[in-house]
Amino acid sequence: MKRRNFLETSSLLAGGTLLSFSNCNMKESPKYKMGYQLYSIRDEMAKDPIATLKALKNMGYEDFETYGYETEKDQFYGYNSSDFKSILDDMELSCSSGHFGFSPFLLQSKDALDKFVDACIIGAKALNMSYITWPWLAPELRTMDNYKIMAEKLNIIGEQVNAAGLAFAYHNHGFEFEDHNGENGFDIILNDTDADLVKLQIDMYWVMHSSSFTPMDLINKQPKRFVMWHIKDMDKVSRDYTELGNGSIDYLTLLPDPEVSGLEYYFLEQGGNFAHSSVQSAADSAKYFKEHLQQFL
Repeated sequence: MKRRNFLETSSLLAGGTLLSFSNCNMKESPKYKMGYQLYSIRDEMAKDPIATLKALKNMGYEDFETYGYETEKDQFYGYNSSDFKSILDDMELSCSSGHFGFSPFLLQSKDALDKFVDACIIGAKALNMSYITWPWLAPELRTMDNYKIMAEKLNIIGEQVNAAGLAFAYHNHGFEFEDHNGENGFDIILNDTDADLVKLQIDMYWVMHSSSFTPMDLINKQPKRFVMWHIKDMDKVSRDYTELGNGSIDYLTLLPDPEVSGLEYYFLEQGGNFAHSSVQSAADSAKYFKEHLQQFL
């Protein structure tokens, strides 16, 4: 999509979204900024980050979670971290968390991990983030022995990040809930990490997709530890991602209590399977969220 057409599309989407929000009968302002995980719109971020952020702001998004920080270059989306912070500031936007590429360092030396964490801290501080988040574990590493190693590494990273004045979190997918002879990786992460050093970012789609629990079931195991949420819907047939309100997850009944959770930030997300485009999906999810769910947050 050419930049001009992209901006025109974004303006049209924003107009519809803002109109629906004005009709929303909310008694008071939301407590939390409406956030978006930028991986959901990675195709447009790769083409034109500034135009994409402007479009997302027009949809009502105010806060973001980054992905793909280039530690060796100190760059987000092709911009030096300080320059990207200026772009955010100019649009009155924020990035409260970032997903960083920890997985390759699971079995590397402590020195290599420490160096990588230090680089992540530089990027996170440049954007004034609150959280550095471990988002993923490569398929070949998903063994019970490696989950135990990862729990140790998570504690080490958490201590390093906390000492730098930031906080650290782990983001789940579905593989952590897979059964390994009566055990699973998520229980190890939950029980073998220090709750003060390693907070949790709950991906509600993956909990509903791959476990026998609801998000609130997990939160009740360790209240106040699930400080961030990923909110996305599940296609009724394929069980793939879909726009909020189009799928099978009834957030009107399943949305957890933010106070019990310890919620600080949430991010809407759709990693793919867009009905039309990533831009349209971001707008459609924002519209549904503001009409039906934002009143609870």
